[in-house]
Amino acid sequence: MGKRAGFTLIELMLVIVIIGALAAMVVPRLAGRSEEARVGAAKADINGNLSLALRLYEVDNGRYPSTEQGLDALMQRPTAPPVPENWKGPYVEREPLDPWRRKYVYRYPGGHPPRDYDLLSLGPDGTESKDDIGNWQ
Repeated sequence: MGKRAGFTLIELMLVIVIIGALAAMVVPRLAGRSEEARVGAAKADINGNLSLALRLYEVDNGRYPSTEQGLDALMQRPTAPPVPENWKGPYVEREPLDPWRRKYVYRYPGGHPPRDYDLLSLGPDGTESKDDIGNWQ
């Protein structure tokens, strides 16, 4: 009889153990990276995209949207008072959601200088707590 080609059970188990050891070393290093990326994306939205859209709204209308009008005022002309006279939107292309797929919290007037408004993401836990990401930080 000729020799059979293939892997023995011991060789297969050795490969599985090596792959498992490599995964055990790499996965913990990558696990926190996705959360860091989400925090970075929220900061970029708050300090960049949404901040610019709110400033454009304020330049056009002389004031920021009210808390009641919220960030929806950036997508469609508000009908609740104070109705903007010179609305030239939409100022954003789609509904502003944070990286955790929740609406940003917007308050005008805000309570955190140096901005006139507060804009924040509730972070990973979805509640107001120390992990929130705000425009005053």
